[in-house]
Amino acid sequence: MDNDFSATRRLILKGAGVLTLVGLGIVPLDLSSAFAAANDKYPEEAFKQKSDADVIKTLYGKTAEPSDKVKMDAPEIAENGAVVPISVSTTLADVTSIAFLVSENPNVLIAKYNIPAGTLPSVANRIKMAKTSNVTVLVEAGGKLYSATKEVKVTVGGCGG
Repeated sequence: MDNDFSATRRLILKGAGVLTLVGLGIVPLDLSSAFAAANDKYPEEAFKQKSDADVIKTLYGKTAEPSDKVKMDAPEIAENGAVVPISVSTTLADVTSIAFLVSENPNVLIAKYNIPAGTLPSVANRIKMAKTSNVTVLVEAGGKLYSATKEVKVTVGGCGG
């Protein structure tokens, strides 16, 4: 009889915990948006492109305009091209996606993030760079495409150059 009471008590406590998390908004009650995001189509063709323009055309079908509202943080010199820290944030409204491109990499598109409504449009990543190149960040917001670009110099063994 003690085991039945213990199992019931655990079940009640678990249920109360889940209800608390739902009530606080930590766990969404509607999981359909989470499942929809998990089933987004992988942009396979975009990852195969060999130039910035081809990636942009394949992903978005429009041109990007440079914007000072897209803030990219990237080192001027990367001593190790295997782990180059890049981050982006923006003050633009209605951001729906953020993508990272490296012009001189064998595959130009490094990553693309879909940004759900109500999410802070800020992404950080460590990317791999084959050699010194322009790094471009694309931000899709309000149906338009914005960009920021910075050259990152990759050194071999941290010796400069």
